[in-house]
Amino acid sequence: MEYVTAAGVEVPALGFGTWPMTGETCREAVESALDLGYRHLDTAQMYDNHDAVGAAIANAGVDREAVFLTTKILRRNLAYDDLLETFAADLDDLGTDYVDLLLIHAPSRSVPIEESIRAMNRLQSEGRVDHIGVSNFSVDQLRTAIGASETPILTNQVEYHPYRDRSDLLPVCIEEDVILTAYTPFADGRVHDEAVLREIGDRYGKTPAQVTLRWLLQQTSVAAVPKARSRTHQRENLDVFDFRLTGAEMERVFDLGGGLVGRLRSVLGF
Repeated sequence: MEYVTAAGVEVPALGFGTWPMTGETCREAVESALDLGYRHLDTAQMYDNHDAVGAAIANAGVDREAVFLTTKILRRNLAYDDLLETFAADLDDLGTDYVDLLLIHAPSRSVPIEESIRAMNRLQSEGRVDHIGVSNFSVDQLRTAIGASETPILTNQVEYHPYRDRSDLLPVCIEEDVILTAYTPFADGRVHDEAVLREIGDRYGKTPAQVTLRWLLQQTSVAAVPKARSRTHQRENLDVFDFRLTGAEMERVFDLGGGLVGRLRSVLGF
């Protein structure tokens, strides 16, 4: 496993996403993932699967301290008191007394970012949250969160894949020492049929999905949280640490997003 570091914190670069799994399907998938070696789990209030994720951690025979557990607060729960109250219920459902990372799932249209961050900082001071971050934040919103927090903003979790240009956000994340965590890395399945990714993958005996993950993880300050129900796909997603793309191959994948290579080449150094 590779790690990505921000604010002195090492986070497994490849996590396991749990949306939209619930119930026994979710529990079995997370247990399988932990058995295969995943140690970074991503969930959220919105996913309605905290109990299944918690049961999987308890059943997997893996020390809780070895699992980097992330969850997110729903937009409707971002007011100070609502955040504290609903998060307490989240811990009960997860069967743990803390989470490693707590995120604002998306910025509220009515609650100031500063108010939510203040509640999250309180949870940190109480030892119930190790690190905080945000999700689906723009550059300006990210900078607001950074300025409002007493502690580092560890990540901004956003949709990122070869067809999604993040050349505005990624340099800011690098500058501010924030991890960009990529969700929906396979673009809802579009990458599987991408000829460029298949051609590159054929050189390494890898699938388009594996090439996509390698492309993401080779970028500075980028982590990824793909989802996979089946053990076969879970294992496939983990099997991306034994090869590296060349600079030219990285550029070809970037070009799928519409010419953002020029804006990122100097930042990422390829």
